[in-house]
Amino acid sequence: MITAIDTCRQPVNSKSMLSQMQQHDLNSPSNQLLIEVFQHSILNIKDHLSGPYLFLLTDEEGVLLSMDYSCNLESAVNRSPIHLGMFFTEKHCGVNAISEAISQGGPVYLPPEQHESPFFKNWHCFSVPLTVGPTIVGYLDVSTINADMKSELIAIAKLIPADILNNYQTRLVSQAAGQPSAQLSERQLKVLALISQGLTGKAIAAKLKIKECTVNHHKKVIFDKLGVQSSSEAVSVATRLSFL
Repeated sequence: MITAIDTCRQPVNSKSMLSQMQQHDLNSPSNQLLIEVFQHSILNIKDHLSGPYLFLLTDEEGVLLSMDYSCNLESAVNRSPIHLGMFFTEKHCGVNAISEAISQGGPVYLPPEQHESPFFKNWHCFSVPLTVGPTIVGYLDVSTINADMKSELIAIAKLIPADILNNYQTRLVSQAAGQPSAQLSERQLKVLALISQGLTGKAIAAKLKIKECTVNHHKKVIFDKLGVQSSSEAVSVATRLSFL
């Protein structure tokens, strides 16, 4: 259970973190675009991570837009106060890597003992601003509870932003030119093809030699990109868009 901790100011706990969440336009076109390129950028990387990891994406104000995590952290994350739409500013959830990146305007590594939120007391977190020209469009946070993975994830966190921002800018140009915005990665196309053949998530995982939870994540991203809610809808829309 997450409980309050003593700090030099008002204690931070799960209840206060949730009560201070605010309504935010998570579905704005710019945010949806940022979410899509974030999900695309981490897909291939996370397949090669064996230890526990947590990826967080916020907008420029520190509002959580998207997150992804290893299968062995699912129950812990579900019990945590972390939810889409919450603010990661210091005011709302205490000192954390994202709040420090916002404050300092640059990359920040925050060790476990410097977090004020009890949930992150065992986490090594690295957060970096996502910048297009002079404008910060969001923040990426890469975290792990495994100290042995700290250096690996920090290196990844330094590489991912370039990929995210390159894709983000490319998609912006495509949208401005009136081209279709839905773009699927090679892995997503493979999953989609197997879905169209009627394979289950378990069968797709065995076929591609990946975890079933990774298949489920691929499906969610595919559904979001195609604007559908089921496999049959996905196959129908994908066929119309010449993905199949």
